[in-house]
Amino acid sequence: MGKNKQKGKKQPNVFQVANKQSKPKTKAKPVKSSLKHINTLRNEKVESLNQMFTPLQQDVKSLSKSTKSEAKKAQKVVRDAPKEPVNVDSAAQLFSQL
Repeated sequence: MGKNKQKGKKQPNVFQVANKQSKPKTKAKPVKSSLKHINTLRNEKVESLNQMFTPLQQDVKSLSKSTKSEAKKAQKVVRDAPKEPVNVDSAAQLFSQL
């Protein structure tokens, strides 16, 4: 009677493997409510930073406007007329030597 025993593992029944659930189902996590909470906190932080930086932005704008007008004033340089007439022939001769 002991002669018919197989050595090693038996092959699993095909129908049992097909009917098994691979992973147990878990409950859904409350993602939406936590995301809403995170979004509200983020929005509050953004609003507070906006309130802090709006006066700074206005100051920078006013400073940039004032520096632009000063730069334009500095660029307007009046040149005096040359005291001696320009000698074109000598200038051409100098350029030809280069």
